[in-house]
Amino acid sequence: MNQIEFALRVFAALAVVLVATSLCGRLAMLVKQPRVVGEMVAGVLLGPALLGAVAPQAQAQLFPADVKNVLYVLSTIGLTFYMFLVGASLDHGRTAGRNMRRASVLAASGILPTFLLGAGAAALFAGSLSPEGSSPWEFMLFVGGALSITAFPMLARILDERGIANTPIGGLTLVAAAIDDAVAWVLLAVIIAVGTAGSPLDALDTVVGAAVFALVMLTAGRKLLGRLGERVERAGRMSRDVMALVLFVVLAAGWFTDYIGVFSVFGGFITGLAMPQSAVVRKELETKLTDLNSILLLPVFFAFSGLNTEVSGFTAGGSLWLPLAVITVAAVAGKYLGCAAVVRAQGFPWRFASAVGGLMNARGLMILMFINIGLAHGLVTSEMFAILVVVAIATTAAAMPIYRASLPESLEQGTSTAPPAPVPVRNRR
Repeated sequence: MNQIEFALRVFAALAVVLVATSLCGRLAMLVKQPRVVGEMVAGVLLGPALLGAVAPQAQAQLFPADVKNVLYVLSTIGLTFYMFLVGASLDHGRTAGRNMRRASVLAASGILPTFLLGAGAAALFAGSLSPEGSSPWEFMLFVGGALSITAFPMLARILDERGIANTPIGGLTLVAAAIDDAVAWVLLAVIIAVGTAGSPLDALDTVVGAAVFALVMLTAGRKLLGRLGERVERAGRMSRDVMALVLFVVLAAGWFTDYIGVFSVFGGFITGLAMPQSAVVRKELETKLTDLNSILLLPVFFAFSGLNTEVSGFTAGGSLWLPLAVITVAAVAGKYLGCAAVVRAQGFPWRFASAVGGLMNARGLMILMFINIGLAHGLVTSEMFAILVVVAIATTAAAMPIYRASLPESLEQGTSTAPPAPVPVRNRR
């Protein structure tokens, strides 16, 4: 096959991915679900679950191994820039003082119970679902970490669309979700380092390298990028040369973190955190990067995830249904009960507490990123990968129904204009 024929195959695969994810995303919105739920489902349908079952030859022609390799590279680039945009969009003003302390408590209430329940559920099935030759502890840590994730970017979009991002409950949830994700990525970096090196001591170089990178980027890097932001502010726009420099920094950071043994998304996220808190910079980045990334590159990632999702364990003998049920219950109960209890203890009504518990259960794209990295590093089997993909879709799809049932539109509208001040629980009957 010559280069022209190969290029045609890649273009055909990208076209199919674009059509499928756009259509399923639109259908998801029609049933009042976030677009990302439809895009996740589209990725699974392009894999063995549907296309591979009804038209295996067509799927093989559309997504041969060499085309999948190209999709992997494109999706990795897309994920790196996606996490860069996530880091750049985080409002540092929300991560200080009392709000930070309360958000940290909320984040811990979502991470710890979910991590413990997820690790416990993984221990039950480690004998049949953990990778051959791997440590049960690594498997338990990986599953617990994956379930601990909350989809911060999706929450930001939902809360912004509904006009409650700047209310006490909205701001608290956003910061807590950001902390959840940061902790999960650090945990994944450690798990990968240990899994690759063989022992915590052998992984020390990787962990230290990631820590030094983060420290340098968030100190000296932030200062240098701050000067760049001042230049953009004065000009009122981001020039082509400045944009090229920003892209170079993101790519270099992604390359370095990948090289030292953690994934490129870590480099993208830390670089985003180092970006200046400038309205002009944020607007320019969103204008120039978001559309291409969210419309084409991220859907490629969903398709790549779907192509790796083997569903035979759900159909042939149904051996995966029991672990799926147990792990899903652990995922939902840990986040919902832990977060709802803490929000209630911080003085908010039960309706608000339940709404936050539902939103914090949305894992969306973040857990797919997490488990794909784990699959690439041999930390999870294809069967466990399929279970976690289903958990990702189910918990993300359940987030908005739980939110709407907990917080009716009339009450939500009232809080968006005049949010109630928290009342200490001890003063309520």
